[in-house]
Amino acid sequence: MDPYANEWLQFLARWLHVVAGIVWIGTSFYFVALDNHLRPPADVGDAERGVGGESWEIHGGGFYRVDKYRVAPPRLPEVLHWFKWEAYTTWLSGFALLVVLYYFNADTFLVDPGVLDLSTAAAIAISVALLGVAWVVYDVLCRVLRSELLLAASLLGLTTLAAWGSTELFAPRAAFLQVGAMLGTIMVANVFFVIIPAQRGLVRATEAWHEPDPAPGLRAKRRSVHNNYLTLPVVFAMLSNHFPTAYGHSYSWLVLVALMAIGAWIRLFFNLRHAGRTVWWIPVTAALGIAVVAVAIRPAGGSGGRVATGAVSVSFSRAHAIVQERCVPCHSSHPTKVAAAPLGIKLDTAAEIHSQAAAIQRVAVESTTMPLGNATGMTQDERDLLGAWIRQGARIK
Repeated sequence: MDPYANEWLQFLARWLHVVAGIVWIGTSFYFVALDNHLRPPADVGDAERGVGGESWEIHGGGFYRVDKYRVAPPRLPEVLHWFKWEAYTTWLSGFALLVVLYYFNADTFLVDPGVLDLSTAAAIAISVALLGVAWVVYDVLCRVLRSELLLAASLLGLTTLAAWGSTELFAPRAAFLQVGAMLGTIMVANVFFVIIPAQRGLVRATEAWHEPDPAPGLRAKRRSVHNNYLTLPVVFAMLSNHFPTAYGHSYSWLVLVALMAIGAWIRLFFNLRHAGRTVWWIPVTAALGIAVVAVAIRPAGGSGGRVATGAVSVSFSRAHAIVQERCVPCHSSHPTKVAAAPLGIKLDTAAEIHSQAAAIQRVAVESTTMPLGNATGMTQDERDLLGAWIRQGARIK
C-alpha cells in the first residue's frame, strides 16, 4: 500500500477508535456506578410497579431521577435508548487499525525474526485465530464456573498464558497489543452474544405482555461487570506501544500481566466506592505495585553487552555508520521504510543523533525494541558499540 495512504488510514482508524472507546468505557463506568448508587425506592407505589432501585443525580445544571426495574416495566415507552454501537464501533475500528498497521506491515510490526521466524501469513492467521480462541475459552469458563473469585483467578492465569505466548510469537510491541485485542474481543463478544440478546428478550416479552425471564438479564449483568473490570487492562495494552521500557523488557509478559492486574484492582476500588465502601488500602497497594514494577524494570544503565567502556573507544564515525544503516531508513527527513519519521524523530545529522542519544540507549541498547521487528537487522555487536559510544559521552567530535 502507498505509505501516504497507509498513514491516513492509520490516523483515521486511531481517531475513530479512541473516540468510540471513550464513549464505550464512559457508558460502562456510568452504568456500573449507577447500579452501585441505587437505593430502594422511597415511594411505595414505585416498588409496587416493579421498581427495584432509584438514584438521584445532579449534572449539567439539573436534577435527574433514575429508576431501575427489577426485571421490566409494565409497558415500554415509545423511545428506548440502546447502548451497543459504541462497543461495536470500538472493536471494528480497533480491528481496522490492527489490519492497517500490523497486518499490512506484518514484516515490520508483527513479525520479529529474533523472536520467531514466522511468515507474515502465518503470523496474521495466528493473531486472528487467537482473538476467537480468547472468546470461546472465556465464554466456556463463564458457563461452567459460578464462583466469581474462581473465574477471576482462571482469567488471570489464562491472560498470563496469553501474554507469555504472544511474546514468544510476535514482535514485542505487537505482543502487548495482541493480548489487549484478545481481551477487547471478549468484551465486544459479551455485548453482541450475551448482553444485547438478553435485552432483546426482555423487550420482546414485555411487548407481548409476558412475564420476562430474569435469568438472561442476570447473565448479561454479570458479563457487563466483567467488561467493566477489563477496561483499564485493555486501555493499558492499547497505550503500551508508547512504553518501550515495558514491552522491551526480557520479562515483558510478566510486566504486562502485573500492570493489567493493577488496572483491574484500581477498578475494584472505584466500584466499591460507588457502592458506599471506600477501601483506601486498594489504591495504596496499587501505587506500591506500580512502584515495584517501575523499580524492577528500570534499565541497569549499561548495555549488558560485550563492549566495555574502558576497553574499547568507539568513535562517532562508527556510531554514525550504525545509525545510518539501521535507524535512518525510518528516522529521517526522507525515510525509505515509512511515510514519515515516527514521532518526528530524525537522525540525519550528528546534532540530531547526539540529541537522541538517551532515547537510542533506552530503545536500542538497553532493550531491543528498535528497530521495530529488527527490520534493518541491527546486531547485538552494533547495539553494544552504540552503548559504549553513549556511555563515553556520545561525543560527535
